[in-house]
Amino acid sequence: MSEAHSIQEEVAGVGEAHGVAPKRIPLWRNRDYMLLWSGQVVSSVGTRVSQLAFPLLVLALTHSPAQAGLIAALRGLPFALFILPAGAMVDRWNRKRVMILCDAGRAVALGSIPVALLLGHLTILQLCIVSLVEGTLFTFFNLAETACLPQVVSKDQLTGAVAQNSVIDSVSGMIGPSFGGILYGLGQAVPFLTDTISYLVSVLSLFFIKAQFQEERSVEPLRLWQEIGEGLSWLWHNPVIRFIALLTSGLILPVVGYGLIIIVLAQMQHATSFEIGLILAGGGVGSIVGAVIVAPLGRRFSFGKMMIGSTWLWALTWLFFAIAPNPLLLGIATALSFIVVPIYMSVQFGYRLSIIPDHLQGRVNSVFRLIAFGSEPIGLALAGFLIQAVGPVKTVLILFVPQLVCALVATFSKHFKD
Repeated sequence: MSEAHSIQEEVAGVGEAHGVAPKRIPLWRNRDYMLLWSGQVVSSVGTRVSQLAFPLLVLALTHSPAQAGLIAALRGLPFALFILPAGAMVDRWNRKRVMILCDAGRAVALGSIPVALLLGHLTILQLCIVSLVEGTLFTFFNLAETACLPQVVSKDQLTGAVAQNSVIDSVSGMIGPSFGGILYGLGQAVPFLTDTISYLVSVLSLFFIKAQFQEERSVEPLRLWQEIGEGLSWLWHNPVIRFIALLTSGLILPVVGYGLIIIVLAQMQHATSFEIGLILAGGGVGSIVGAVIVAPLGRRFSFGKMMIGSTWLWALTWLFFAIAPNPLLLGIATALSFIVVPIYMSVQFGYRLSIIPDHLQGRVNSVFRLIAFGSEPIGLALAGFLIQAVGPVKTVLILFVPQLVCALVATFSKHFKD
């Protein structure tokens, strides 16, 4: 049996070698998990609302796709800069406390925008600072949330929990932009106020969770770079995860600026802010479909076939954006292109969580995410500059090329051979 072929068995149920697992009860009856899940549903919807409003606000103030791309890139910059030390710190700190402080800080940062708009003193500099702060706190929160999941659910429920988290992204991707367009139409400050409230709801839900978000830790002096090195070494010596990290990076970099591309395409087609929200909500609809079918597909197809097939779908559906002639078809193209996202992400994410030891969860996931998603600021800035230089349609075609290369590499990779 090949290494790749054994992955499905590892995800379906691994030994309890990494510590005592929580009591096995259905996810929907797991009080702590449902509190975590529901709080993140609300928070994620709020984030999608403000993520639509951010480029609309910057474009309204500057009329520059390049500046909109740069400000979006600032949100991803802290992820690339801080992800490795954050992973080591999350493995030492109280993960619940980290999550509470991060979402409280994000509420303050986003809440400053409505205040500035009310006073008539909003500047591009403030938007840049908010983007940096939000991105920094997201980095710590996201790592802590990922690392705590195996402590909130049992090992054999990780795949289901990961799929449920995909539902969060899917539902928020459908509801958030729809509301975001409506709320932005009511007033530029309203989407940011909504996101502020959503972060406060997340903080409240975390306070009521009883589960410990980490195993007992021995108190030892912090050796930051040595501990980061342990995470790097663990990932480097796992060839499948190492390859998936590089493959994911190659897929993410060209598409991370999709939101700005869609907004500019839709504005060229004379779509309103509400219609733009509905177009982007199509991504949520597609993601829900993908999240629903990922488990049946996983039972029918091997890990290798799932990874290769999802990589090709990822690349080919990207071309739909270049040929959609009106807002309706642009929304349909968005929905179709997003079906594959939860499939690809759930397969590789569930595998990662199932085999990484708890005391390394933060560090290994931080290294993986640095490789896989650390190029997001470059991708966002690149999308903005390409749109301004050659237009959105040619941007789509140019960014298809690296995705095609990734699909070909995945097809011939030894790691995905059954």
